[in-house]
Amino acid sequence: MNARLIAGAVAGPLYLTVAYAQAFTREGFDLTKHPFSMLSLGDLGWIQIANFVVSGLLFVVAATAVREKSRWGGRLIGLLGVGMIAGGVFTADPALGFPLGTPDGVPASISWHGMLHAAAFGVAMIGWIGACFVLARRLGGVWAVLSAVTGVILIVPMAFLGNPGGTLVLYAAATIGWLWTSAVSVRLSTV
Repeated sequence: MNARLIAGAVAGPLYLTVAYAQAFTREGFDLTKHPFSMLSLGDLGWIQIANFVVSGLLFVVAATAVREKSRWGGRLIGLLGVGMIAGGVFTADPALGFPLGTPDGVPASISWHGMLHAAAFGVAMIGWIGACFVLARRLGGVWAVLSAVTGVILIVPMAFLGNPGGTLVLYAAATIGWLWTSAVSVRLSTV
């Protein structure tokens, strides 16, 4: 298997393992209301920042191999990676009681780095969703169906962001998305 595609196969599970491990061990973090981005805050925030950056770099590396199979697929996976790196560099704002001591609720204003973090999320999602549909066309068959369904699943949380339960919908969709990206990296090594 191509080493660059191994990077893509590893990136999703690595991100999920590190983020979920923190979600269950960081005091005050609540999966029902706090997105993984908030793990970048507080004394242990460096772990999630590194998780974003390393996983993003792995996706960028994978994108160079995906590009050999699908020019636009590679570009879009690269966009996902760049968005993740930027999401690590520019942290979200404290909110919703996290880290501990932060008032409940959303802050009255968003910092410049919070705005850039939100923009990075948007960039990553555009790349990710686009890659699902572009690679569906490239892969064909059952992989086309899995890819298109994953693209639709990644769109769904956008309708629920900011609503009760919206974070859980995002977790479910993103977990499927990261596992899809890993599986597609493996699949592309055989075509």
